[in-house]
Amino acid sequence: MDTPDEKPRQRTDPTKTTTETLRQAGKQAGKIVRDIATVPPRSVHPALVPGVSVEETGRTYRTDPLVFGVAASFTIAFIAWGVFAGDNLAGTTQAVLDWVVEYFGFFFTTIATVILVFMLFIGFTRYGRIPLGRDDEEPEYSMFSWISMLFAAGMGIGLVFWGAAEPLTFFENPPPGTVEANTLEAMHTAQAQVLYHWGPQAWAFYALVGGAIAYGAFRRGRTPLISSIFAPLLGEGRTTGPLGRTIDVFSIIVTLFGTAASLGLGALQIGHGVEIVSGIGELGNGVLIAAIAVLTACFIASAVSGVSKGIRALSNINAVAALVLAFFVFFVGPTLLILNVIPSVAVQFLGDLPEMIARSASQGDEAQMFLSSWTIFYWAWWISWSPFVGMFIAKISRGRTIRQFVSVVILVPAAISLVWFAIFGTTAIQQQMDGAGLTVDPPEEVLFGVLDNLPFPLITSILLILLISIFFITGADSASLVMGTLSQQGRPDPSRWVAVVWGVLVGVIAAVLLVTGEEGSGLRSLQNVTIIAALPFAVIMAFMMVAFMKDLRRDPMILRERYARAAVRHSVMAGLEEYGDDFALVPVEYDHSEDDLAWIDESEVDDSLAEVYATATEAIDIIPDAGADAGADAIPDAATHADPAAALAEDTAESVDEAGGTAPTER
Repeated sequence: MDTPDEKPRQRTDPTKTTTETLRQAGKQAGKIVRDIATVPPRSVHPALVPGVSVEETGRTYRTDPLVFGVAASFTIAFIAWGVFAGDNLAGTTQAVLDWVVEYFGFFFTTIATVILVFMLFIGFTRYGRIPLGRDDEEPEYSMFSWISMLFAAGMGIGLVFWGAAEPLTFFENPPPGTVEANTLEAMHTAQAQVLYHWGPQAWAFYALVGGAIAYGAFRRGRTPLISSIFAPLLGEGRTTGPLGRTIDVFSIIVTLFGTAASLGLGALQIGHGVEIVSGIGELGNGVLIAAIAVLTACFIASAVSGVSKGIRALSNINAVAALVLAFFVFFVGPTLLILNVIPSVAVQFLGDLPEMIARSASQGDEAQMFLSSWTIFYWAWWISWSPFVGMFIAKISRGRTIRQFVSVVILVPAAISLVWFAIFGTTAIQQQMDGAGLTVDPPEEVLFGVLDNLPFPLITSILLILLISIFFITGADSASLVMGTLSQQGRPDPSRWVAVVWGVLVGVIAAVLLVTGEEGSGLRSLQNVTIIAALPFAVIMAFMMVAFMKDLRRDPMILRERYARAAVRHSVMAGLEEYGDDFALVPVEYDHSEDDLAWIDESEVDDSLAEVYATATEAIDIIPDAGADAGADAIPDAATHADPAAALAEDTAESVDEAGGTAPTER
């Protein structure tokens, strides 16, 4: 006789209970999918889509007259302003810059940190396994070519221009509230500050734009446009409407000014190099304009040849030239000091990072001046370059996972920048401490001065000019292709005439900005225009993070994980409720005749996917565990059911086990 504490466990028909339980589990998993999924196309279950490339959509491209016309008209008007009223342009941009820095300086410094944290989050959490392409797609380029191309397009000219000048500047004038100038402490603080400007936060801007575009184009089948990133927020229709076109126009304009600023810096340095090598004395603006014209013709020729032929070849050549120059300075310069500086600066950068992030105008006029002259300018510069660098690295990063993408795009160039500035900056500082008499004004002369104090100055100066020229070509080459893509509704290989038009306009703007206004105001105008043009796009990037995150949460790989976890979790709960500890989840054969047990909505499945569902002949069933004493005969015939959720759960569990981890907890 049973005691009150030992009431008999109520047993029901295992087949009926299991069927009902699994139907409920399937409905719950289906609800998760319906709540978070956007189905492309509507008849395809979102968890089964392996990725759709933009080429597979059959989309056609044409020149968008509104986007092209508005952006080109604005550019021509700006050029005319510089030609006919250069002094007025310089004064106006300075006044607007002062307003931007005063009221939006905090926004630039804040968004730089937020974007870095966001990219590290998606790169090193469960989202990092998502590929930028189909599930089984292989990378298009080798690792060396990939890094060479993104590095050359990302900040090539800037590294050469500031490689020795910026560390030496901060050595002689340290950031406010830090250390005493011209000391060993100042050398380390200077290098840490330089890495803050050129390290992970700089590349996070590129990674956000590039990753979002690559994901949309190669996994969602969208056009490779900045506006297409906002499809999760605006809807597919609105991205091709006035709002989407406005975003693309802003992207073209900010690319124009960002590229022109960098090309202007390169032209200044090339001009000074020619003065040194030729010995003909100071060059006038006419020679600088002629140099820009020649280089513009070169990068237009490279652009029309295509990425794989032009940019990849030039990037590989440039990578080798940069390595040769860096190794030369490393071995003939203060080698041991450089080797000691690299780890010291890396550690000090991490220690100084909170102080550098927290620096703001509230700390006084000196801090405000430093931020506006350096940090805010750099964040604006990277933002202005992010549309074209992001679109370019999206094009060359197809097939990489998000984790690979974030690791390489953010961490590898940051590490290279650390070594680059350690070599050239430390050499410049050491020479200055030894009484070399280097001057940081103008900055384009510093690196040539450093090379002049080392062996073979003529040869290394020629190599430096070649290096800058190729960086000039690859940067403008990439920009003209990207602006052509933006002008032609996302066409991956824009028409040659469009690339030529934008290439010419980039060269003209660079030349105009160099000779605008009074003597010496050219570089200031470049910086001012860059920051002003970057402000609207900084706001766009803030919403870009929201859109990208919304996209990733709907990715088929993430859906499968949620789908599997929901099905298994509810199956386990049902088993515990029905059988207590005496149950197991085992694979059983799926009987296709029992259609009344199917829970998948037939409206979501078309004929092309019928075979996918039909092959899911194994599923998870709940059976009572008879224990060791009963033997195999005690196990009842397993109930059959149509539960693709369970099959997907099994596949996901296997893939997780193979990856050496477990599925993350559902939020």
